[in-house]
Amino acid sequence: MLLYYITDRGQFPGDARTKRHHLLAKIAEAAHAGVDYIQLRERDLTGGDLEDLATEVLLAIRRAAVQPGKPRPQLLINSRTDVALAVGADGVHLRSHDVSADAARQIWSSCAAAGRAGAAARMTVAVSCHTTAQVRLAQVHGADFAVFAPVFEKSASDAQPAGLAALRDATRASIPVLALGGITLENAASCLEAGAAGIAAIRLFQENDIARVASALRRT
Repeated sequence: MLLYYITDRGQFPGDARTKRHHLLAKIAEAAHAGVDYIQLRERDLTGGDLEDLATEVLLAIRRAAVQPGKPRPQLLINSRTDVALAVGADGVHLRSHDVSADAARQIWSSCAAAGRAGAAARMTVAVSCHTTAQVRLAQVHGADFAVFAPVFEKSASDAQPAGLAALRDATRASIPVLALGGITLENAASCLEAGAAGIAAIRLFQENDIARVASALRRT
């Protein structure tokens, strides 16, 4: 069961400074609760502002992930391989229309070979997918896992819900496929029964106690 917290500071109350404070606190909570991945998905920020925030996020993760013998969550930056490299993140989450996973890896490997500070030898690449064909393409291009959405409700792009049958078809790929889009504690089991390797969510994590949510999901 893989758990993937996707951030959206815009959903928190207050002014910009307060939203940032809430975001960092929630990321620390997620790290302490042992989620597997955290995606920094603050797409409204400039590269420089995103880099500054990502640096703070990594520090928050490292401070919070203190469980003995348990690896810290991997931090993936939405779409920005350059920012991920600059701050020493674990990888990137590519949108469905971004460069391919293997192209992102080539950029990353070149920087690592050149001794660029913060560049790990290998990056983690996740890809957003909305169809089975996109999942299979992500697999061909070497993605580590795919996030299939939206399963139960419309996404920000107004894509129609794909439903469990489409999710089940997508999970026939040889890479893990996580379910996203309207996931709740009540319907998560149906996603796992359809073959999902885990759950990705914004609101499920941001609006609830993450340790409680993680425990409930892992008992599903």
